[in-house]
This record gives sequence, structure tokens and C-alpha cells, in this order.
Amino acid sequence: MVARRRPTMKDVAAHAKVSISTVSYVLNDSGPVAPERRNRVLDAIRLLDYSPNESARSLKRRSASTIAMVVPDLTNQFFAMVTEGVQRAASAVDVLVVLVVPDATEQPEENQAKLLRSQRVDGVIYLSGTGSMPAAIYDLARSGPVVLVDEQIPGRDLPAVVCDSRRGAREVAAHVLEQGHRRLAVIGGPPALWTAQQRLAGYREAFAGAGLDPDSVPVHTGDYRLESGAAAAAAILDGPADKQPTALLCANDLMAIGAMECLKARGLRVPEDISVVGFDDLPMSALLTPRLTSVRQPAHEMGYRAAKVLFDLLEGNDDDAGELLATVVQIRDSVCPPRENR
Repeated sequence: MVARRRPTMKDVAAHAKVSISTVSYVLNDSGPVAPERRNRVLDAIRLLDYSPNESARSLKRRSASTIAMVVPDLTNQFFAMVTEGVQRAASAVDVLVVLVVPDATEQPEENQAKLLRSQRVDGVIYLSGTGSMPAAIYDLARSGPVVLVDEQIPGRDLPAVVCDSRRGAREVAAHVLEQGHRRLAVIGGPPALWTAQQRLAGYREAFAGAGLDPDSVPVHTGDYRLESGAAAAAAILDGPADKQPTALLCANDLMAIGAMECLKARGLRVPEDISVVGFDDLPMSALLTPRLTSVRQPAHEMGYRAAKVLFDLLEGNDDDAGELLATVVQIRDSVCPPRENR
């Protein structure tokens, strides 16, 4: 399904062969425009069936407007931090944020999307928990912009603000390999999610770069929640004794913390017996014992930038395809050389 793109002020300006400011003068009667140019603008408006975006006007006036933030759940501190970034950007321009948390309401995303459409929000920032997008959410793009954050969805040509997950995963895996680890296991995220795919691809690139067959490293799937990390670690430990890894690469911090709890319950020490790394660098990760090596994503900045992209779209700037932000490996105490190398 492809939503028909709403004509923008830029489209009107291009068709009428005038500047965007001239179009604004005509629409708002806010500046002098020669009669011939005014007629060209009015003709372009009629031909393109352009209607002024009221939410863009409210942003220009810095008066209240409304956007929606759809986030899987707020028990994941990373999601909460992204949401705080959105709120920070919205507060600066007096925009109200309607928070939609499908897991908290136990209502499917499709139902939530229909509710948003009935409320006529000006735009949506969407953080997927499934790797897909309900048709009703995408349909909102017919009346207002939708911006993805921390995710890209195949087949949906929508602006996205994401981090370089692939590079971050490659670099943290390289750090583990540099310590001498060769018996590894991955606890990955949901396979349908772009972030999980990118992180797994980054790990595999590091394995290949170190001369290790990527297919020889087992991958256990989690769902980015703490419990799934513990369950995956238990499944790994229950495997053959001669196949036990010396390091676990976890696709987010919550699963890494769950894995560490499982290892502790089994009488294993981190990192002396098994090294563990995570991804996201939640604030709590630096407070663990041992402190968790992780990949920092600027969560607040992602949310803030996603809101700024949305506001740009509401103001008629449809050239913004989103942003790719950098990640940084935070080396702490949860990785050391394997026992045989010490």
C-alpha cells in the first residue's frame, strides 16, 4: 500500500516558479506579491489541490499542536529515554505529545492507530516493537507525516532517525575477539526487527574479520526483554559441555542483564568464567557488578531528532529523510580474556 503524498508548499512554489516565501505571502496575505505571480500561485494551488497544513502554521506561531508517540512499552528504559527526547523537543515549541503504549493498554497497535486517526493528531513518531507497521498507522501518512525512530520498516518509504547499530555491534564484537575469545554465542533480538538484523550483521562482520566462520557462532533469539536473555543463557548453558562459550554477545542491555542473572544463579562469574556485552548502554549498565560493557546509543537525542524531523515535515520541508546517529562502545568490566589465555 502506498499513501498518496500530500502536496507541500514547496510543490506549489516549484509549479508556480516562485519562492516558498512568495507562496507564504499569498496564503497568509502577509507580504506584497505582484498580481501575475499571485495568479500563478493560486493556479498552482488549485491544480495541485493544495491545502495549507494547519499544524505547520501552529508550529510557525509556536502555538499548541498535537503529535503522537507510539512506543512498545516503557519498562524498557531505552524506550522511555527516546520518549523523553521527543517530549523535550515538543515542549520547546508548545506541542502536546499523546503517548500511545499498546502493551500497557493491551490493545493491538491497529486499534491504537484507529484511535489516533479519530483524534486527528498532526503527526506520529513511531517506534516499532514488531518490525512491521499496522496499515492504520501508515494510513495516517495521508493526513500527516509519520517518522520512524530506532527502526526502519521494509516497504515503508518513511523518514527514520536511527543509530548505526551495525557499526556498533561490529566494534563491540571486535573488542571481545581482541581479548582472545573464539567460543562465542549471540543472544539476538526479534529477527523481524531492523535493529536486531543490523546488530547480528555487525557481529558476523567482526567474526569474519577475525577469521572466524560466522555460521559457527550459535544465535539464540530473544525479545529484548530481561526474561528472554535469562532464558537464552539457560538454553546455552544446558548445551553440550564442550560447546560452552567463553563470551556472550547480547543485542541489548536488558537481555545482557538477564543473562548475567542466569549465569550468577548457575554459579558462574562474569567475566572470569564468561564475558558478557550488551547494547544500548542504559544508565543502570554502569552501576552493575561487574559494570557492563555495552554500545551507547544517544537515546534522548534520537527522540529529539525524530521530533525535529517531524516538525520540519509539518512546516513543509519534505526533503528530510531522517538521520543516522553514531554509536560508541563503552568498555567496562564485564569482558576479560578467556581462562585459557590468562
